Amino acid sequence: MTSSDPADPSRAGVRTVLVLGSTGSIGTQALDVATRNPDLFRVSGIAASGSDPAALAAQAIAHQVDAIAVVKPTAVEDVQLAIYTEAQRRGYATGQYRMPRIFAGAESVLELIDAVTVDVVLNGMPGSAGLAPTLRALGTGASVALANKESLIAGGPLVLDAAGPGQLVPVDSEHSALAQALRGGRAEEVERLVLTASGGPFRGRSRAELAEVTVEQALAHPTWQMGPVVTVNSATMMNKSLELIEAQLLFDVPGERIDVVVHPQSIVHSMVTFTDGSTLAQASPPDMRLPIALALNWPHRVPGAAPACRWDSATEWTFEPLDGEAFPAVELARHAARVGGCLPAVLNAANEEMVAAFLRQNTGFTSIVDTVSEVVSAAEGWHGRPRDIDDILAAEEWARARATELNRQGRD
Repeated sequence: MTSSDPADPSRAGVRTVLVLGSTGSIGTQALDVATRNPDLFRVSGIAASGSDPAALAAQAIAHQVDAIAVVKPTAVEDVQLAIYTEAQRRGYATGQYRMPRIFAGAESVLELIDAVTVDVVLNGMPGSAGLAPTLRALGTGASVALANKESLIAGGPLVLDAAGPGQLVPVDSEHSALAQALRGGRAEEVERLVLTASGGPFRGRSRAELAEVTVEQALAHPTWQMGPVVTVNSATMMNKSLELIEAQLLFDVPGERIDVVVHPQSIVHSMVTFTDGSTLAQASPPDMRLPIALALNWPHRVPGAAPACRWDSATEWTFEPLDGEAFPAVELARHAARVGGCLPAVLNAANEEMVAAFLRQNTGFTSIVDTVSEVVSAAEGWHGRPRDIDDILAAEEWARARATELNRQGRD
């Protein structure tokens, strides 16, 4: 995606939307955007694991969706019962509401994508499980509002090959900011991309001070409310590292020309520096509804999507260089982005494995990135370009197994 890749501006009226990961943070906010803008969006389908049947049922009834995907097949009956209960709670008599079609099981999300024709698929699924749905959604020709950065990182070449011009639209606040700033110049005028990072809960700490970090401390993010995996990734700066790889893929700018700077106020979401010395920044209070709304309606803005910055009181924005010794994940990602092939998938899968171990208190905080680095160093066999999704899955399986082995050796 570049500044000259517009989505189809001829689309008019209400856009139909499919929300994958509807009960997660991104999914619930996307549905809130749709609720606030019924003249712009209609939610045709939703997908979730099924671990919260009541929430999924409430979404289905509120938006009168055509179909639902429930990844956990054992949760289907609970979801059906919850839909009946929710309909009764809202005062519907039997027959007054339309029961959505329900798909269940591991392939249910793909079946949902095939069954429901929509203008936009928002992929807010967690982790690399979002890769197959991203590819399937691109195959339908719909715009893909991508919050699942892992699917692009893991399947980079496959995803880029499958995507048409302007079909991939970023949802991450940083990449949304870059997409907006890139409108200010031609692709050949771009000098550098600048990703901003809040610094997480451990900004200013040395590597030695990070050794005894607890799970509770790592989950206490100062700015954003996110799921546990993303929050830990933010604390290790791995989240920003994955965003660097994603930015290289989305905007065709090499990692060596992508900087990371710490901006604790989280108001400037990212910047683009142009060849004439100009830098354009996108600024707004930290509210994900803005980039979500823009992605759903790209390239058009949604009025009132989120509160704007105010200028009637003193405000201070600060920017600090990243401490690469305390947070080595960014340079590790730069290496993976430069090598390409399946190496970003290896990095991502190893990190997912180590974050899960940390959340179970089976490894230390600094061991997360240290172990991922060891896995990446041992991954010479995975530098080649993936031929298909099976190559990606094999690389991820190897990386998870290698990370688990190294972590076990470290604890023995």
